[in-house]
Amino acid sequence: MTEVKEKKVEDIKKEAESLKCPVQRSLYYIKEFLAGPMCGRCFPCEMGTYEAKIRLENLVEGNGTDEDIEALRRIMKYMLTASMCMKGKNTARFVLEWLGLEEFNAHTKGECPQMECRGLIRYRIIPELCIMCGECKKVCRFNAILGEERKPFQSGFLPFEIRQRRCTSCGECIKVCPTKAIILESKAVFEAMMVKR
Repeated sequence: MTEVKEKKVEDIKKEAESLKCPVQRSLYYIKEFLAGPMCGRCFPCEMGTYEAKIRLENLVEGNGTDEDIEALRRIMKYMLTASMCMKGKNTARFVLEWLGLEEFNAHTKGECPQMECRGLIRYRIIPELCIMCGECKKVCRFNAILGEERKPFQSGFLPFEIRQRRCTSCGECIKVCPTKAIILESKAVFEAMMVKR
């Protein structure tokens, strides 16, 4: 029977740092910490990490508030002081370091400056650039794209557009668009544009 080697917090931090968004980075770190190195022997670390995960998920999904950020800061300060081992203390140090970045505040306003948080980004087709080839519709596994392919010598086609409720932000449509007609926008910008229509 092969023994599964437990990840070290430093390894998890290195993996987390491959993500550009510090909120995503923190969430990845916390999830990996919960899945591996956390021993669960001390209350601040055990309860604090689970609460931190919930607060970070709120921010990533676009439901985060300033209260979530303050709660994260408080949890990490308690963990830094009261955790009984270095794993818990290092976790608090890492998350506090990322918490100091401005991107956290942007998430409470409905924006992910790094465009990594699926709950805070929207895909949109620019009609002027779309040649109605249908490549995006073909690759969309979730039927999130409406529209009709252009046929020679005919008119009156339904233009392509993305149904936001079905879109999972997988990015496959962007990869296949030959004219770069599909763009990423922040949720806040997208919603402001929809109100103006």
